[in-house]
Amino acid sequence: MANWDAIVIGLGGAGSAAAYHLAARGCRVLGLDQHHRGHALGSSHGKTRIIRQAYFEHPSYVPLLRRAYQLWNELQLAYGEQLYHPTGLVELGPADGVVIPGVLRSAAEHGLAIEELSVDEVAHRWSGFAGPRLRQHGDWRAVIEKDAGYLRVEDCVEAHLRLAEQASATLRHDRPVRQWRTTGQGVEVTTDDGIEVAAKLVIAGGPWNGTLLSSHGIRLRVLRKYQYWYRPKLSGYAQHDGFPCFFHETPTGYFYGFPGIGDEGLKVARHSGGTPVESPTSPHPIDREEQRQIEDFLKGYLPGVGAQLKAQSGCYYTMTADEHFVVDLIPNAPQVAVVAGLSGHGFKFTSVMGELASQLAIDGETMLDTSLLRFGR
Repeated sequence: MANWDAIVIGLGGAGSAAAYHLAARGCRVLGLDQHHRGHALGSSHGKTRIIRQAYFEHPSYVPLLRRAYQLWNELQLAYGEQLYHPTGLVELGPADGVVIPGVLRSAAEHGLAIEELSVDEVAHRWSGFAGPRLRQHGDWRAVIEKDAGYLRVEDCVEAHLRLAEQASATLRHDRPVRQWRTTGQGVEVTTDDGIEVAAKLVIAGGPWNGTLLSSHGIRLRVLRKYQYWYRPKLSGYAQHDGFPCFFHETPTGYFYGFPGIGDEGLKVARHSGGTPVESPTSPHPIDREEQRQIEDFLKGYLPGVGAQLKAQSGCYYTMTADEHFVVDLIPNAPQVAVVAGLSGHGFKFTSVMGELASQLAIDGETMLDTSLLRFGR
C-alpha cells in the first residue's frame, strides 16, 4: 500500500508549486530535494525573474500565462507578501527579427494591450536607454507591455513551500534521490533514508532532470549562465524612477534586465549563449568574456549604468531541442508526471506548472491546452 498519494522530486520553482497544488487538493504529499531549503545551486534563485504575457516564443503560451498571473496573485494574497511587481517591460529589436514580430503576433491573437514605439520615442521616455548603438538601428522597433514586471524568485519558492506545509505536505531537504522506479500502478523512490512508496510521482528536478529521466529517452542539455548586478553611475535606472524591465534583441544576442531595486543595483544578463556542462553541481568560475559582453551591451544601450559590478551569480538553463518545455506524463508510465526543460524562460510559468503537474498526476489530464509541451509534439 502506498505511503503517500504523491511524491515530488525537486522543490525549486516548479516542484514547490506542484507540492503546494497537490497538498491543496488534499493529497498526502512528500517533497524531496537534494539541497538545503532556499539554495542557490540550481535555477530558482537570483532575486528576480521577468514575467510577461505577449509571448514572442509562441502564442500558445499566452493562456498558460494568464492562468499563471491569476495563481501568482492568489499566492501572494495567501502568503501575505508581494511577489509580483508590475514595472512594465520594454522589448527592442529589429522590426523583422524574432522578438518584435513574435510579441505582435501573440498580442494580436490574444487581444493583449501593448504599445508600439520607435527607438527615438523610447530614448525620449527613458533617457537611460539612449545609448549610442540604439540610434544606429534604423530598422528597430520597440514594444511596451505595461502588465509585465518581475517576480521575487526566492520568495515565490518559499511561498509555495510554506503554503504546501500549511496544507500538510511533508518536505524533506538535503535528501538526494538515488533512484526511482514504477511498480505496477505506483512508484518507489529510494533515498538514503530508505524507500518511499507512492501512488503518483512528479519529477521537477530542474538541471538534474537529465539524470532523473535518462532512462526514459528525454534529452536535455544544461548550460551554465550568469546574472550580474551593477551600481549605476547615473540616476534614472531605479524602479522608483519608473525605469522598466527590458529585453533587447541585438546583433550579438539577447540581453535582458531589471531596474535598480532598493540597494541591489541594476540586474542584467545575457539570454543567449551559455556554457554546456556535464554536471549541474560544477562550480561557476568567473567568466571574463561573458562579463565583457555584458558590459559592452551596457555601454552601447544603457550607457549611464557604467561598469561598477556590485554582485554576480551563476545559474543554469536546462534546454530542450526546441526550447519549449516538457509538461506531460511519461509514456508507458502514466503515474509519473514530468516538468522539465524550462529552457531559460520557465520560472514565470511555475505557478501554473505546479497546477498542471497536479492535474496530470491526479486526473491524468489538464484543464488547459498543453499540446505544445507534450513529449510527442
